Amino acid sequence: MWSTIKALIIKELRQSLRDPMMIRLIFVMPIIQLFVLGYAINTDVKDIYTVVYDFDRSEMSREYVRSLSAGNYFNIRPVEFPVLNIDHGFRENDYTAALIIPNDFSNDMNRKKQPVVGLMVDGSNANSAAIALGYAGLITGQFNQRATGLSSPLILRQKKLYNPEAESVYFMIPGLITIMLTMITILLTSMAIVREREIGTLEQLMVTPIKKHELLLGKTIPFAIIGFMEMTVGLIIGLLWFKIPFVGSPILFYILAFIFQITALGIGIFISTISKTQQQAMFYGWFFTIFGIMTSGLFTPIENMPILIQRLTYLNPLRYFIKIIRAIMMKGATLQNLYPETAALIIFGLVIFSFAWMRFSKRVE
Repeated sequence: MWSTIKALIIKELRQSLRDPMMIRLIFVMPIIQLFVLGYAINTDVKDIYTVVYDFDRSEMSREYVRSLSAGNYFNIRPVEFPVLNIDHGFRENDYTAALIIPNDFSNDMNRKKQPVVGLMVDGSNANSAAIALGYAGLITGQFNQRATGLSSPLILRQKKLYNPEAESVYFMIPGLITIMLTMITILLTSMAIVREREIGTLEQLMVTPIKKHELLLGKTIPFAIIGFMEMTVGLIIGLLWFKIPFVGSPILFYILAFIFQITALGIGIFISTISKTQQQAMFYGWFFTIFGIMTSGLFTPIENMPILIQRLTYLNPLRYFIKIIRAIMMKGATLQNLYPETAALIIFGLVIFSFAWMRFSKRVE
């Protein structure tokens, strides 16, 4: 009995290690995940994009701003919008914090009259907002000690936008809806086509009068519908059970979700062209979804990742769609606010789906 088991073990090991595809699946891809995700997953909050409205323009106000930017916590950016239109910058994700210094800041500090400085943060990510406010409070306390020797002459008035209750579920549910749509579409599409090839029915279909584009649409449209149904169920649960806000346009939400789904379908089709079995298709699908999720900004702000990983995220369609879905649901963003992300999704959809279609056409010839 043991000799038989030993022979089977040796056979399976030799068969697996002789297959170049299996070598990549077993060793190369997990190592890539280890390195990339090891750098991408970072719970620290740094490089908080911040604009400063300094109406005092004194040496003391500039010193206060320098104290905020002394470390790598607050990344001071130039002001692009007037203070009355400050919400526009938050909606377009140009910055995540805004500091407002009144025009009598230095005079009140010298007279110890406790000037009030305003700090607004994007509360859609409750964890990052809380940490940013904590940083600001600590730095303000240190500035007080240096400037006046007192503990509280300067009052920092804080405000969280879009999520004043600091509910983390408001931040997570939109991201999880994105994951549901991505996984269902990619995994089901890739495995369905591979299954037809694995059991030999794909060749039978190709000798029928069915055209290639009809076959492809017939295999992908059902899973696109299932993906939309899954997304809708998740959205309903989020709205009714978790009480998350939805202040934007549902029509725009579904239109952009459809554009993103074209990309996901293209990825699923491409995976089916490089996979020989359903197990391989599932592994490739999981590899992409895990990589895409962890580098999309779902759990860790992209600004906290190393520069190389940040640049790599520009090739990740989930980066753009998660930003879109959160902005529509929590901020009421419009297409005007989201045109860079929308343009990126359209380009991804056209390129990836076209490339996948060409690969699929060659495989079924």
